[in-house]
Amino acid sequence: MTTQNQSVVPSLLTNKVAIVTGASRGLGAQIAKQMAAAGAAVCVNYLNSKAAAETVVADIEAAGGQAFAYQADVTELEPVEAMAKEVTARYGSIDVLVNNALPSYQFNPTANNTSIATVEWSHFSQQMDGIVKGAVNTVQAVLPQMKTQKMGKIINISTNLVYNPVVTYYDYTTAKSALIGLTRNLASELGQYGIRVNLLAGGLLKTTDASSLTTEEVFDYIATTTPLRETTSVADFANSVILMASDLSAAITGQSIAVDGGLTMP
Repeated sequence: MTTQNQSVVPSLLTNKVAIVTGASRGLGAQIAKQMAAAGAAVCVNYLNSKAAAETVVADIEAAGGQAFAYQADVTELEPVEAMAKEVTARYGSIDVLVNNALPSYQFNPTANNTSIATVEWSHFSQQMDGIVKGAVNTVQAVLPQMKTQKMGKIINISTNLVYNPVVTYYDYTTAKSALIGLTRNLASELGQYGIRVNLLAGGLLKTTDASSLTTEEVFDYIATTTPLRETTSVADFANSVILMASDLSAAITGQSIAVDGGLTMP
């Protein structure tokens, strides 16, 4: 059985408004498209890839959905606050925030950031700023609106390397691990306002920019090691985001969930 490219329920996110950071390409673009297909109006956040973000918006609109592109560096609070205000002005609410943005990164198992003997603190600080500071800024930006609504969903995107570091990307994995602590603290504090906060951790997804050079042999090997005997597609992962964004997950908060076919079981 395969779930790759599985379609979403068209009405699952009807009347919801979502911000997806880092949504001009890769996983973020797929999340934005599938959220729109499920009925949400989507802000497609990007940093540099304006043309790519506009293409995502065009694809969403061609399929009958609502979206617009907005440039904002998530590591800077003021631009992100301006983005949140623009979303509220356009659509009247902010129901879902997906923290997907990732600083530039090279997944190279022979790089010097894969050994504690050679990794530099500058590697850590770049990832902490892009991943953790970025998430803190976006949460602070949407929080006034979500508190006013007395509801909201915040979904942080991580990696299953935090559970099983098969490649020791010290800087990347440490920053992604910090998102787990951030998620649990946010859930604990913000639950009283009806805001749910969860984290989804993906494995090697088939296929993103990060995994574009991965051979079929590697994908096949990973498939044989999962209980489901298949790799997780980008569409599969995006559907998990939609589940957490929808009202179906109203009783779930503060959780760190692996979306990797059971490869890791935290």
